[in-house]
Order: sequence, then structure tokens, then C-alpha cells
Amino acid sequence: MTGKEMWKKFQTENHVEDCPYEEWAFGADADALASLVANGEKTGTSSAYPLYELEKEPLPKVGEYSVVLNSMDAAVCIIQTKKVYVAPFDAVTAEHARKEGEGDQSLEFWRKAHEKFFTECLAEADLKFTSDMKVVCEEFEVVYP
Repeated sequence: MTGKEMWKKFQTENHVEDCPYEEWAFGADADALASLVANGEKTGTSSAYPLYELEKEPLPKVGEYSVVLNSMDAAVCIIQTKKVYVAPFDAVTAEHARKEGEGDQSLEFWRKAHEKFFTECLAEADLKFTSDMKVVCEEFEVVYP
């Protein structure tokens, strides 16, 4: 099922008025991370704030919907953003790391995995990772199916 098809089905079944939504896949391992979201193990994510500044993109907003896609661009589920905040990389909490649901869910695992991921993403934009770099932290819940 495509993202658009899942969105229409969600709207019809839940009497949701027309509103904006996004479709996207997680960058590191789209299939594994989408599965963690669908299973309720992953209720948070984070992204590099400097990339939002560079692209002049607005930050995610509470209440927004997203269709989570797998690596084949098939819809897996729909999430709704519940909380958004910005924190320095080295101030991201163990609670947020647990909500990301990856690895052993520890802050140590989160920092190691995300330093590597952010370093790679930032390098593509000729930017450098620093431990005090701002990180956009999001919390969400699955609303469909």
C-alpha cells in the first residue's frame, strides 16, 4: 500500500478532515526502524538541527501526521507527533534514548549510533558534527493501523 492509500484509508476510517501530512522513511535502516515503530518499541526519533537550518525547513510540530515508509516506499503505519524539543547532542537524555527503541536502548548506544549517523549526514552537506550540536528530538505515537 502506498503512503497516499494508507492516508486516505486512515482519513475515511477515523473521520479525519483534510490536513497536511508527510511521507518518509528513517534514514539509517528504514525497515528495522519502521518495524520498531509499528511494534510500539520506537516512540521517538532525532535529527540534526543544522540540516533544518541549511535547508530552511520548519521543525516538526506537535499534532502533525506522518506516514512511515519502509525501504521499498510502502506504507507501514501513521504516526502523530506528540512532543518536539531541541537539545544539544551531549544533553540528550537516557529517557529519550530509550524512546528511540534502538539497540539496547541505552544512552551510550544512542550516542555512539547517532554520532556516526549525524557525522555522515552532515558531511554530505559539508558540515561537521560536534558534541554540542543541536538535535531535534521528537516523540510520537502510532495512530494507524
